[in-house]
Amino acid sequence: MLEMLDLFPADFDRDRLASGLQELREKRIYVGTSSWKYEGWLGMLYDRANYENRGRFSKMRFDQECISEYSQFFPTVCVDAGYYRFPDERYLEKLIRQVPSDFVFTWKITDEITLRRFPKLPRFGERKGELNPNFLNADLCCQSILRLLESYREQTGPLIFEFAEFRLSDFRGCDDFLEQLDHFFSSLPSGWSYAVEIRTEEFFTAAYLALLARHRVAHVLSQWSYMPEVNEQLNQPNISTADFKVARFLLRRGRSYERAVQLFSPYRETKEVNEPARAAARSLIFDLPQKDGKPIFCYINNRLEGNALNTIWSLRTW
Repeated sequence: MLEMLDLFPADFDRDRLASGLQELREKRIYVGTSSWKYEGWLGMLYDRANYENRGRFSKMRFDQECISEYSQFFPTVCVDAGYYRFPDERYLEKLIRQVPSDFVFTWKITDEITLRRFPKLPRFGERKGELNPNFLNADLCCQSILRLLESYREQTGPLIFEFAEFRLSDFRGCDDFLEQLDHFFSSLPSGWSYAVEIRTEEFFTAAYLALLARHRVAHVLSQWSYMPEVNEQLNQPNISTADFKVARFLLRRGRSYERAVQLFSPYRETKEVNEPARAAARSLIFDLPQKDGKPIFCYINNRLEGNALNTIWSLRTW
């Protein structure tokens, strides 16, 4: 049974939140959320009146315009939608037009490049269960993503290659994956901030970290169902593989995405506290930067505790 906590903390103040996050940004610490189109945040982060037409709430208007209000308070966001389809020029232009010039978008690279095998989901049609011929296709990545983002480099943060849970049988062992990953990053252009998020614990090895370090690619510190806790990952030798850090706090270990959606949707309230995850986030945001001076991009998801805004508010020192 989950502990039901207050709907919104009594002292939550979005302007104080914005001020504190701006102070962190000046230290090259970017804190944001994974995605932003959550109606559960109306009345907390978003002003409902901004999305009403003749007194009626417009979901379409909210989905299309709320990034503008979000960017008044946060310096960055992780675009989870990038995982499901390649962005197009019109979409990018509309996003950029709505945010300040110093706002940073972190992108999840489309799964057409990172899926080893297509899941048995309706959106994959006849490809369900088949091996992906475009797995780690560097040319496709350059033409379908990097080429479009080139015009927006100054507002582009890390580019995250998220690898869903692998079937071990789809590779000739971990070395097979690493060989393909090595070739992939050798084929990509330099000058971008690449990051890898793996979700299969067996692939989280010293050899994997060494490969990322050779290419100066960041390992994403991911709080995820089937990965070690972020605080455990931070204790791994040579965990820092690039000149920047990325962390994503997504799910309690052992809990499925579907179960978290069932428990927490529509994300209006904190329903449980994950103190180890909060402690790891605090360490990343307030302790590690003083030690190595590397930029940090830290993203919190609603499905960690029920409401990402509350979670971030709980981390504050201001």
